Amino acid sequence: MKPLKRIVITGGAGHVAYSLLFKLAQGDLFGPDQPIALHIVDLPEMQKGLEGVAMELEDCAFPLLKEIKIGSDAASLFSGVHFALLLGAKPRTAGMERKDLLLDNGKIFFTQGQILNQLASRDVRVLVVGNPCNTNSLILLHNAPTLSPKQFYALTRLDQNRAVYQLATRAHANVRDVTNLTIWGNHSSTQVVDFVNAKIHGRRAADVINDRKWLEGDFFSQVQKRGSDIIKLRGKSSAASAANAIFDAMRSILEPTKQGHWFSMGVYSAGNPYGVDEDLVFSFPCRMNDKGDVEVVPNLIMDPFLKEKIAVTQKELIEERTLIADLLK
Repeated sequence: MKPLKRIVITGGAGHVAYSLLFKLAQGDLFGPDQPIALHIVDLPEMQKGLEGVAMELEDCAFPLLKEIKIGSDAASLFSGVHFALLLGAKPRTAGMERKDLLLDNGKIFFTQGQILNQLASRDVRVLVVGNPCNTNSLILLHNAPTLSPKQFYALTRLDQNRAVYQLATRAHANVRDVTNLTIWGNHSSTQVVDFVNAKIHGRRAADVINDRKWLEGDFFSQVQKRGSDIIKLRGKSSAASAANAIFDAMRSILEPTKQGHWFSMGVYSAGNPYGVDEDLVFSFPCRMNDKGDVEVVPNLIMDPFLKEKIAVTQKELIEERTLIADLLK
């Protein structure tokens, strides 16, 4: 057996966490020889729900699950963690201004960044899922100066997976045949779905589908609005598909990237090769390098359509950064 790995999950009584925790405990992510401890965090009023989740985890008798800790005190539950999956965030309610949502969630991630800085393992990897995940991740890394910005990520893999399915369906292909699909920018309605550099059967997706109007129109908007469409139909946000995307994103962090391939991830933009503002968490085409760090893939085609859309999503992220400027100091 390998040394114990500690994973903290916030928003632990929520639907996404419920779809995630049992697969983690079973070894689906870290493998059949990696013992783990789960640190599950949620608000004080959610503790009864957490107790029920912990009881179910115990009742599964997972051999790899050595410890379960639950509670609402982040300071105690973030201590010594090797991975942090930050699902918890205040949802936007009717009548709430975007600025208020940013500030309310910003305060949560401001505190969590400081706690991670003080108490987490020095090699911790932090994946932010709670929205607005890009800007929440930026707040975290600014408030964790003893950790590297390269240890922080924002989830855009669900958007990538949605786009892959749409392209495969349109091309009458298998989803495995769609590669090199990039989501640029913010995890929001301004996200940029890159069909220009995507491939189907190793060929440019735009050549295989040969319908630029559909790619720039229905395809682009379908992916951007997919989350809100699911909420309208289910009355709840994506849960199982979000949990699946978290697993996909974490595997991309943990495993070497296949030669010639890449994945989408929100990462710190400093030193990026595309001229994006250098103090944002921005989704880029990424791969794992030999040092175990995620790096941005350079030299992708930037046609006028992509450039225009990337400028829009960058502008939105800069506006979000301006709104939470005091939390970045």
